[in-house]
Amino acid sequence: MLKINTFKGRVMLLVAVMMLVVVPVAFAAEEGAGPLAALGINGGFLIAQILNFVLVAGLLTVFLWRPLGNMLDARAAKIKKGLEDAAEAANARRNAEAEADKILAQARAEAQTVVEEGRRRGEEVAKGARAEAQQEAEKIRQDARAAAQQERDAELAGLRNQIAAISVALANRLIGESIDAQKQEALISDFFAKVPAQAKSIKGTVEVVSALPLSDTEKQRIANEINAQSVNYTVNPNILGGLILRGEDSVVDGSVRTSLNELSGRLV
Repeated sequence: MLKINTFKGRVMLLVAVMMLVVVPVAFAAEEGAGPLAALGINGGFLIAQILNFVLVAGLLTVFLWRPLGNMLDARAAKIKKGLEDAAEAANARRNAEAEADKILAQARAEAQTVVEEGRRRGEEVAKGARAEAQQEAEKIRQDARAAAQQERDAELAGLRNQIAAISVALANRLIGESIDAQKQEALISDFFAKVPAQAKSIKGTVEVVSALPLSDTEKQRIANEINAQSVNYTVNPNILGGLILRGEDSVVDGSVRTSLNELSGRLV
């Protein structure tokens, strides 16, 4: 069976069929007169026209309008599919752009977080380094002060024997008699470590300031006399002699410096 798929072939086939149907009917109508001849109507030609119209309508429906409609429907479907694909692609592009913006914003936020964390850690490291440096410097200063104080106390302890010898020699010259070693030590101890009478009521934690470093025996005697819970000993040569006792709520000054100042004030 012959198949015609192209639009041009279908049109040519339609024309050929019309020629085959209309021409013989027209010739037949011309040869004989019909009942409509009296009305001036060629019956054969009329029948040919009717057949031609029916045939053309059927052929147009089968070979032209239906394929053309199918073609237009296919074209419309293709255009619709193209529009749907374009809309889907545009939507996919918008989604991709939105996702890219979201990822970019997240990356920026993470980068900012990393920067802030790095800055914070850097500040903490710097702060820790400064604190360690300050602690180390303070330790060095404290060690230096302690070493200087120990050296000073050692020198003052050496001077104590010299001061004792000078004072004994001066006493011998003044009173004209010699003093034994025990009495000499008692006089020196009384000069540098005598506890004032009003200091014996001090309680709690007490700081004892002396002009020269005290011996262990003198420290023990002072602790027993003042009956304090704890005693701290410091050295200040400027007080010349005697003791200054600082309690939690009172200070008792029995130093030689203070006594000399009071005597000088009374003499003026």
